[in-house]
Parts: sequence; structure tokens; C-alpha cells
Amino acid sequence: MAAAPPSSAAVAGALTVALAPSVAPTSTFFRCAQIYPNCHPTLKCRRARTLTAAAAAAAAGSSPSSAVFHGECFVVGDNIDTDQIIPAEHLTLVPSKPDEYRKLGSFAFVGLPSAAYPTPFVAPGEESSRYAVIVGGANFGCGSSREHAPVALGAAGSRAVVAESYARIFFRNSVATGEVYPLELADAGAWKECKTGDVVTVDLGNSIMINHTSGKEYKLKPIGDAGPVIEAGGIFAYARKTGMISSKATA
Repeated sequence: MAAAPPSSAAVAGALTVALAPSVAPTSTFFRCAQIYPNCHPTLKCRRARTLTAAAAAAAAGSSPSSAVFHGECFVVGDNIDTDQIIPAEHLTLVPSKPDEYRKLGSFAFVGLPSAAYPTPFVAPGEESSRYAVIVGGANFGCGSSREHAPVALGAAGSRAVVAESYARIFFRNSVATGEVYPLELADAGAWKECKTGDVVTVDLGNSIMINHTSGKEYKLKPIGDAGPVIEAGGIFAYARKTGMISSKATA
């Protein structure tokens, strides 16, 4: 019986892209061929090699630090767990199927208590959210490990989460899937000062978030080596783009 292809989270762990939110190492070491020699019939893994941050950005074609996201924000507090982001009952949805991917986005944040969050992240009857940026407190994405959590947020249309700190597994899954940028605030308190519906700009190049509604600015920590992976669309897309595994076209 053929082995099932590894999940992107498993590959992210194997390729050591599981960077801590506060850590931006200068190099990332990839061991795809050693750990998953038969990961997929169309993916031919290459010998392990070291890639510097500068080389990674060059291989990706452009620097991810130039990304800018603008729109309304959705504000949540501390310790938002993955069951609040996407309840377990919806994990049967398969993100690789377009219809189910959109459906997954429609369920983003349905686990939040309505008493504390009367404004839904996704309006009833809609598949996508009006909120481009999520602003959170400490330990965002805690709880059980599920790739569906960042995927649901990305499927709903959000491009970045700006929080005080992250559960490591959520940060890792965000990088692996390439769905959202998990950006960490340099200082605490933004989620208490921002309100859902405030218009914000997240500028990765200058590492700031500007709240245009309140006029306040917030310093962000650099995303580091995780940036090129997210910009490429996740770990598999990044590996193809940088030549670590053969693309389908050349397989």
C-alpha cells in the first residue's frame, strides 16, 4: 500500500520552517529528500542544502517585506484557540477542493462566543469576510493542531493576523500553508485600542500597522525567513519556486 503524501504541516516541520514567531534565523535548512523521498509521484526531491535569507528572497523573485495590506480589521482578545477559529465539526472539508475551500472560509471564527463578539467575522449567507486584517492579543491560535485554522482565515479573505504572540503550531501552519502572514506586535495592547471595523494598513516593508481610524501606529516585528515561504503560497510552492523540488511541469 502506497504511503499517503505528507501534510504541509508535516513537511514544514521536516524542512524546519517551523520558526518561532519571535525568531528570524538567517538561514533555513531543508531536508526534504532525506525525510520524504517518495512524498508525491510528481514531486522529485533534491539533495538537502542551506539557503540564506537573501538567496531565498532572490529566488522568490521579490522581497516579501514590500507587501502592504489595507482594509477593515477584526479584533479579538487573548487566547483565541483553533476551535474558535474553525470548530472541529468543519474539519471534514477538504481545502484542495475549491467549493469546500470557500465553504471553509464561511465558517471562519464561528466558534467565537456571540456574547463577546456580536459582529460576525463572516456575515450570514456570505462565504468571505469584509475584514482584511485580524488584530489579536496573546497566544493566538492556541489549542489543538489543525492546518484548517489559518486556511479558514485565508479562505475568508484575510491576508494577515497581527497579534501580541502566537501558539507555535498556528504560526507554523500559517507558514506551511501560506494562507496568512502571522505578524507579531512589538508591544502589547493594540487589540484593546483597536475596534472591529477600524481601517488599518499593514506595511511589512516598514514593519508597522497604521490604524487610520484612531490615528495610532504600531510597530511590528519582522517576519524574517518565513516571509518568502508565505509569499510563495506555502512550503510546497516555495520549494518548487526555489528548485528544491521539481515543478509539475518539469517532473
